[in-house]
Amino acid sequence: MRCPFCTHEDSQVKDSRPTEDGAAIRRRRQCEACAARFTTFERIQLREVWVVKSEGRKEAFERDKLTRSIGIACRKRPIDPARIEKLISGIQRQLETSGDGEVAAQAIGQMVMEGLKRLDSVAYIRFASVYKDFTEAKDFEEFAGTVKEVGRE
Repeated sequence: MRCPFCTHEDSQVKDSRPTEDGAAIRRRRQCEACAARFTTFERIQLREVWVVKSEGRKEAFERDKLTRSIGIACRKRPIDPARIEKLISGIQRQLETSGDGEVAAQAIGQMVMEGLKRLDSVAYIRFASVYKDFTEAKDFEEFAGTVKEVGRE
């Protein structure tokens, strides 16, 4: 594994443990050249999934991109990070086990919308504002009027 600090090719694993949801292994590494420490995650990938954009362009599915999008919607919300991680892992698992190597970007957006609706109403509205391309304040108002408060678990 390449060091993110000095780009040296070799690093040594100092500690390995499963993540809370058991879907990945967290590894603490130390660079053999500069002695910097960093963390990596190892996850199972069942199959490669291609995302078909609205204009027809295809790109490889990136878990990090999904994580960033959901993270932005959930920022500063009282949501347990383990629940967010479970949502992300669930969506990825659905995509990889769907049987189809290609999935429309809109389908992924809909999966995120459904997951956030069950998780947190504010995060749901935030994500919807980008996904549904709200352009005016009344778009928020109309959409928020259709949302019921999500009960906390």
